Amino acid sequence: MARVLSCIQPTGDVHLGNYLGALRNWVAGQHENDAFHGIVDLHALTVIDQPGVVGKSTIELAAMLFAVGLDPDIATIFVQSHVTEHSQLGWIMECQVSFGELGRMTQFKDKSAKREADFLSAGLFTYPALMAADILLYDTDEVPVGEDQRQHLEITRDIAMRFNHRFGETFVIPKAVMPKAGARVMDLQDPTSKMSKTGDTDAGLISMLDDPAAIVKKFKRAVTDGDSEVRFDRATKPGVSNLLEILAACTGETPEALAAKYTQYGPLKADTGEAVVELLRPIQARYHELMADRAELQSLLRKGAQKARVVAAVTLARAQTHLGLVPA
Repeated sequence: MARVLSCIQPTGDVHLGNYLGALRNWVAGQHENDAFHGIVDLHALTVIDQPGVVGKSTIELAAMLFAVGLDPDIATIFVQSHVTEHSQLGWIMECQVSFGELGRMTQFKDKSAKREADFLSAGLFTYPALMAADILLYDTDEVPVGEDQRQHLEITRDIAMRFNHRFGETFVIPKAVMPKAGARVMDLQDPTSKMSKTGDTDAGLISMLDDPAAIVKKFKRAVTDGDSEVRFDRATKPGVSNLLEILAACTGETPEALAAKYTQYGPLKADTGEAVVELLRPIQARYHELMADRAELQSLLRKGAQKARVVAAVTLARAQTHLGLVPA
């Protein structure tokens, strides 16, 4: 059984695209792999300048991860800052990567260019070293990554191999794997763009916590196209195809089979909205139960941190021993 690590930052609300595109696969994957899922709150500090924001978002994200079906008795779900080995190994990783390597990271160059007139955290520059620690701490075999994160995984592999060469075999060299394809959920108002929490308006975004009336209303106002034919064709009918893909993800049918059942957009919009409402109903109920019982939620996170530390402490100790640090 492969050990697989996927992490998520506690920034912004979880939306339908996150769930159907990724989180639902995490839930299925916990039964197929030794799954570790970290809420990386320390990474979120690179863009936060107000107190309390990260903690609130971390709790809400944790509740959502458990609500969608991640099982703390099967997977290891933890908060990054609860496992102090991340910070300790993060510094060691910073000492194993060069200034030039960090400066060539595409995400740093893109983000620093966008924030040229703003405060630019040094954490944005050293971010890949902490990410390397996140991955290497757990003897991770596989890391599902999209193209935007592939460079970070490559620098992690470079750091690990450099450390192993200098100090002896210490770290498992992780490999990148393509994440399992989930439903591709597009913005309801701009079906040529992925559903995202970074847009100017939330009219095309379905939050996991939207109330049923709001969800139905957003689907009724979803952009389709000028003619009335219901056909699954992403290229020429992106709006209709988006609705069909979402409905397919909710019902288990194929978009093509669903298209054959409709001759008008109105019923398709209504049925998709109702299907999403029903899909989210038990998730929302569980989320609110957890948020109303913080003691239970904290208990679940402590359980995850304890499981994570069992692995992380061994890896950190191995690295410190190979470095020749004086034991405590």
